[in-house]
Amino acid sequence: MADKASSLEQWVPKTRLGKLVQEGKITSIEEVFMEGLPIREPQIVDVLLPDLQEEVININLVQKQTDAGERSRFKAIVAVGNRDGYLGLGAGKASQVRTAIEKAAVNARLNIVPIRRGCGSWECGCGKPHSVPFQVEGKCGGVRVVIIPGPRGLGLVASEVAKVILGLAGIKDCWTRSYGSTRTVPSFAYAVFDALKKTYSLITPMDWVR
Repeated sequence: MADKASSLEQWVPKTRLGKLVQEGKITSIEEVFMEGLPIREPQIVDVLLPDLQEEVININLVQKQTDAGERSRFKAIVAVGNRDGYLGLGAGKASQVRTAIEKAAVNARLNIVPIRRGCGSWECGCGKPHSVPFQVEGKCGGVRVVIIPGPRGLGLVASEVAKVILGLAGIKDCWTRSYGSTRTVPSFAYAVFDALKKTYSLITPMDWVR
């Protein structure tokens, strides 16, 4: 936490959005998405979402053939979220594990998106944002993931990787179904992320009055 605070104190914004955030002219992440402004600096997310949490989803050793022989690097997948409707997922490669994780965490912040929550289960109807508002499906590579709204109190009926990502997004109750090469953790994680991003792809009756 001290490193994060120190990094923000030393931050010199390079983009228009970064300057607006540092000057206090934009004070919420909602304003960023409403204006359609691209996030190109991770510090923007740290300022606007101070309670952001991050989880390492996967670390792999990858090898690349070069003229000098095989070159080994680590590839990390990191998810970030505030457990209240915002989620990001990113990958990073480096010769050191820690550096790969740091790069992935930066990319996850740059990829952060709003996740719509709701009570889409016909078994519930409480109207609180504890699940997804409707069934969504995501794909990545040979993996397909379906997230189905669940009644309050159900919990997350999902794999451990999916539970981590769903939890960071603020989803507490749902069923999941997965198809394809689900043991490929990076593709599976991105398929879950793709599904959650689609919660804003459909206009619901509640949006008609806005």
